[in-house]
Amino acid sequence: MNSKLSKSQIKRFSRQIILKNIGATGQKKIIQSKVLIIGMGGLGCPVAEFLTRAGVGTLGIIDNDKVDLSNIHRQSLYDISDVKISKVSCAKKKLKKIHSKTNVVCHKIRINEDNFSKIIKNYDYVVDGSDNFKTKFLINDFCKKFKKFLVTGAISKFDGHIFTFDFKDKKTPCIRSFFQENKVSDDILNCEYEGVIGTVACIIGTMQANEVLKKILNIGKNLNGYMLILDLLNLDFRKVKLNKLKNV
Repeated sequence: MNSKLSKSQIKRFSRQIILKNIGATGQKKIIQSKVLIIGMGGLGCPVAEFLTRAGVGTLGIIDNDKVDLSNIHRQSLYDISDVKISKVSCAKKKLKKIHSKTNVVCHKIRINEDNFSKIIKNYDYVVDGSDNFKTKFLINDFCKKFKKFLVTGAISKFDGHIFTFDFKDKKTPCIRSFFQENKVSDDILNCEYEGVIGTVACIIGTMQANEVLKKILNIGKNLNGYMLILDLLNLDFRKVKLNKLKNV
């Protein structure tokens, strides 16, 4: 790409370019970045929206579901006119209206061991907005295999959890250091059973997007090796260190 930002880019992103930790150099890094989001629900929507607004160059979005009426209260890219339409199709349409220069790549699939390896290779950063542990373990394992930077989020009721894993660092633990695959239930991530308030989804998703941008720019502190737990009902925030387990 051209080494200089265009006048339009300078104007559009002026409020973040002025930040000393970003500048024109940082904005070009954002524009050149490639981010993959798995799950275009309560978490994936704000992640996609704010990465698009920040100017991320390529955004891959994965989901095989259609918009349901029950999604509208927390999935911020959709409205009533989108019900029964593919989530990735609706999301791409909305995101292109926000920033037409972002290359939004739709993957209308449910990921598995056969198809995910072909997709993940094309991206530098991965965001997990899935709502079940089988998918979270799969994303974790492939990011570890391909040494990708992963930001994982989870929400339930008034609570949120955020993990980041920089798998280029061999000492980095993974989600298996905290959850044991045969001892977790998807019920705790299922909004249909547990319920969730919409604001929690947007807060956690926006924080996930922020972690990605910090990594792209190589600024600030990240959560690598930690889990951030947010109790938004009582405004209690805790950071818990994850220890790398042997053979994991």
